[in-house]
Amino acid sequence: MAQEYSGRFRRKNSTVPISNYLEGIKKGDRTVLAKAITLIESNHPDHFRAGQQLLKDIIPLSGKSVRLGITGVPGAGKSTFIDRFGTELCKMGKKVAVLAIDPSSTMTGGSILGDKTRMESLSREENAFIRPSPSSGTLGGVHRKTRESIMLCEAAGFDVILVETIGVGQSEVVVRTMVDMFFMLTITGAGDDLQGMKKGMMELVDGIIITKADGANKENAIRTRNEYSQILRFLRPATEGWQTKAYTCSSITGEGIIDIWHVVQQFVKITKQSGIFFERRRKQTNDWLMTSIVEKLQQSFFQNEVIKEMLPVIQQDVEHGRLPVSAAVEQLMKLYLNEK
Repeated sequence: MAQEYSGRFRRKNSTVPISNYLEGIKKGDRTVLAKAITLIESNHPDHFRAGQQLLKDIIPLSGKSVRLGITGVPGAGKSTFIDRFGTELCKMGKKVAVLAIDPSSTMTGGSILGDKTRMESLSREENAFIRPSPSSGTLGGVHRKTRESIMLCEAAGFDVILVETIGVGQSEVVVRTMVDMFFMLTITGAGDDLQGMKKGMMELVDGIIITKADGANKENAIRTRNEYSQILRFLRPATEGWQTKAYTCSSITGEGIIDIWHVVQQFVKITKQSGIFFERRRKQTNDWLMTSIVEKLQQSFFQNEVIKEMLPVIQQDVEHGRLPVSAAVEQLMKLYLNEK
């Protein structure tokens, strides 16, 4: 039956009814899921309308997964960790989806390359789904598309959604707004130049994982873990009722990987019992709504024909000191609202 649905989606130049998307997703068909994500990522007006209808239909099916964010310093081996971690979860009978947020794709129009080759073991698992970062658009647009991709993956029955950041920067803040638990991966001797970034990150994450804790590096990794543990005791935790801690693991030997999953289970249990888990989900959804409103208004403003005509003129007045910024904004808003 899954092949029957997949076949419909592989035919080129064919219009696929939303009901077919919905049925395929309900059956956990990965081909249909991939096509559905492509649909919601499209900027074509017809695709947008169809995507919104599909998202409306899957709302009752979404929200049942554990959403984990994964970030890390350069060289920490995020992909290798996700490959091993996800594979171990699949062996436990879990369905694992990996989504990526790549801020560079908003500038280059491209997405991360070789996601499946970066995660060779996980990509071979029948219960795994790996999706590159949405390409093109603003970081806010990538945020929206990733959130909607999470909903689709949940509707397809995936138990664990891993959201990976590519690079270091604004994307970590975005990921924090869409996951239940957030991990930062680091290594021993990462360098003093990363200390500022680490300090900021420690205020966002629920756990720090020191990777490559094997061979001659194992003792150093344990020492680094203890150092982080001392620091974390004096920092405000990212999640109320949960003490952020440091852990070690090796993606090569597998040592500590299962322990990380046990930490996740403990986190989910504690935060669900306290209600923090559900409160965070509600707040994240509301924040997503407000962000989407701002983005839509911004898009409407700059696409307005009168604004397109008058903005360069008003910019010149501001640049040459003939008009204060506040007055320029008021003038532009009046032009925009009069057009409405």
